[in-house]
Amino acid sequence: MKIFNDLKLKFEHPDWSRNPEFGLIDTILTQHPELWEDVRADITEGTTTLNFGRKDTPTVEQIMRAALYKELKGLDYRGLEYAQSDSRICTTFIKLDERKPFSFQLFQKYISKISPESIQTLLIGINRLAIEEGLEDIDSIRTDSTVVKSNIHYPTNNALVWDCIKESHRLLARLSGQTEGLSFRDYRKSAKKNYYKINNTKSKDKRVDLFRKQLIVFTKAINQVDQVIRNPKKKAYNPNDLIILEELKNFLSTMRQVYDITKRKELLGEKVPNAEKVFSIYESHTDIIVKGGREVEFGHKVQVTGGKSNLLLDCMVLDGNPADTTQYKQGIDRIKEMYGHVPRNMAVDGGYASNENLGYAQETGIKNIVFNKVVGSLKSQATSKKMETMLKKWRSGIEAVISNYKRRFSMRICNWKGYKHFKAKVLWSAIAYNIRVLTRLVIARFQFG
Repeated sequence: MKIFNDLKLKFEHPDWSRNPEFGLIDTILTQHPELWEDVRADITEGTTTLNFGRKDTPTVEQIMRAALYKELKGLDYRGLEYAQSDSRICTTFIKLDERKPFSFQLFQKYISKISPESIQTLLIGINRLAIEEGLEDIDSIRTDSTVVKSNIHYPTNNALVWDCIKESHRLLARLSGQTEGLSFRDYRKSAKKNYYKINNTKSKDKRVDLFRKQLIVFTKAINQVDQVIRNPKKKAYNPNDLIILEELKNFLSTMRQVYDITKRKELLGEKVPNAEKVFSIYESHTDIIVKGGREVEFGHKVQVTGGKSNLLLDCMVLDGNPADTTQYKQGIDRIKEMYGHVPRNMAVDGGYASNENLGYAQETGIKNIVFNKVVGSLKSQATSKKMETMLKKWRSGIEAVISNYKRRFSMRICNWKGYKHFKAKVLWSAIAYNIRVLTRLVIARFQFG
């Protein structure tokens, strides 16, 4: 109950009472410094100074608080920099202590170093505090999956070829600007003409001819990159040049993969398996997600588990497009591992229904196992028909939780770059959502005892 007592005292100050979410998380972080200590190893990795946290560098605690403030307010890094000068609650929460605001580059550098594993640990730590305070008991859980899209344009073979040619030119231009005697040809003009012609041509035969022409240009671009990598200039490259060369080497394999996919599909008429496709040259981790008869989406499937309190107990980014039935066991195991407790009730969508999953839940010790829809001889297991009906109705609430989470924290599309940062953003937003839910629960306890 110490959290409630300290929070009541904090609410006597108008800045905190008008911003209850920050009052709550400030109280939690003050009482439990071990929560932000978990990310210290990530933030300090690669630093040589022994004075991490001096006046021109934020402390680990300040970095953690800045990340939470940014997510709760839905800011980008520039907005976070501005808020330090504009908002009293921001300066108080981040503990600037009369210091000059830290730059957005500095916060981006350190916040981006925090690993998804450390953020997951923070999510679990906050949820465990909620359990200790009696706000959640993990006696009943409900699970569902959703899709968070990557920040990419709709992938077509035509667009991917054009993207490859543009990106290879960009990298070669950077290398040429830093390396004396390096020259290259610009294939963008002819490639752009072909790109627009293909987009505006409906005739299949004409499209094949245009793709054949575009692939000739693409081959020249590939050979040009390959030649730069294989035949470096006699003059030694500086460290920055070597970084660009490594980018070109990695990108060359992507270019060849896009060429192969486009040739097989557009010229030879083959059906290329999804596992062999590239959906974005910028966000190469992107998966194609097909759920039932819905529109195809590009991003990652995310499995969410919630409890009675509407807290997100688990938020897992999945690789590929696995069927929901294959994730049921893992969902149970993760809850057991993270919280050391086997729930009494579990309600899920019909997509998770199978006799194997039902048997596994029974072996685990779950008493009431309810699937929203069942097929054939499979039946939900419940102590009574009333309990089964109640859990089915309660299960539908996870869809509202997911909708709230995605809408409020802009998680329909993740604009963070790279797979690691994609997962980090999903988890940061889950923590921000949970802080809002906890705040509502705590205030309700203040009001109603």
